[in-house]
Amino acid sequence: MAEIKQIRLCGFGGQGIVLAGTILGYAGINDGKWVAGSSSYGAAARGGTCYSDVVISDGPIVYPHVIKADVLIALSQIAYNEYLKLVNPGNGIVIYDKRLVSVQEIDNLKQVGVSATELAIRELGSKQIANIIMLGAAVVMTKIVSKDALISAIDKNVTVRFKDLNLKAVDLGLKLGKAE
Repeated sequence: MAEIKQIRLCGFGGQGIVLAGTILGYAGINDGKWVAGSSSYGAAARGGTCYSDVVISDGPIVYPHVIKADVLIALSQIAYNEYLKLVNPGNGIVIYDKRLVSVQEIDNLKQVGVSATELAIRELGSKQIANIIMLGAAVVMTKIVSKDALISAIDKNVTVRFKDLNLKAVDLGLKLGKAE
């Protein structure tokens, strides 16, 4: 049976959740995996809760939506609270933004805080790039996709105007993920 990884990225509209999910999906394709993805916005495109699901597998994917998340990447408190119940207990991991999320203590669930927003503001001058920092850190922590596949996916899916900033952000995230 093929190994399947189910990932939910969540936050609020305007944080680049859907872009991060798209990049992660393309990185899976770059690694030669089967990938399915979907996303959802709340009632308000900016500010409402949104998520992006990515399913990565060694073989064909029968159901393209997250049933039990192996990885939850949370960039807002409301999204964390809403989607925490989807995390696979025992072998799931929650990766959250330390500045934006206060976690619930749950036995048998690994939760790792990342200073993505803080680092995005301090090092890159924009909180809008925290999504890519989180993605880089998550890839190092979980090994969902390879570093090279992730960098290539950013290169192919980000407009030229923002490409350098996104590549700097992923580099910060990759370094941050090693430190956590």
